[in-house]
Amino acid sequence: MKEVPISYVKANQTGIVVFVLLAFAFQWTWLVALLWVIQVFSLVGGGKWNLFVALSKRFLSPSGTETQAAELTRFNNALAVLFLSLSLASFVIGWSMVGYIFTGFLLLAAGAALLGYCVGCTIYYQYKQFIVSRRVKRG
Repeated sequence: MKEVPISYVKANQTGIVVFVLLAFAFQWTWLVALLWVIQVFSLVGGGKWNLFVALSKRFLSPSGTETQAAELTRFNNALAVLFLSLSLASFVIGWSMVGYIFTGFLLLAAGAALLGYCVGCTIYYQYKQFIVSRRVKRG
């Protein structure tokens, strides 16, 4: 199984938190759009095209024992893209408050992950449990 250094995962989470806090503070919805682009590039490129990781590689070492499964990292990245997409769609149709709520959900998830609790990991685990239970019932 492919693994991603946790320092790279944390760099992405930190980038998300910083961008969202700046977007909230200055009401810069264009920053949410830029964050969406960064996360989509990361999702499409399997993490190789993530701006936050690319910038952090200059300062952080990929070595170390702590890693995260690439599949889980990709799932979390897809959740980030989903929340940002819902946020941007809300902004486009004029529902700014809803847009900020979706962006706030992403902020909470990334902030919690930085503090040690991965919301996306919990959702991923529940999803996998659901898939397994469906297979057992069919089987």
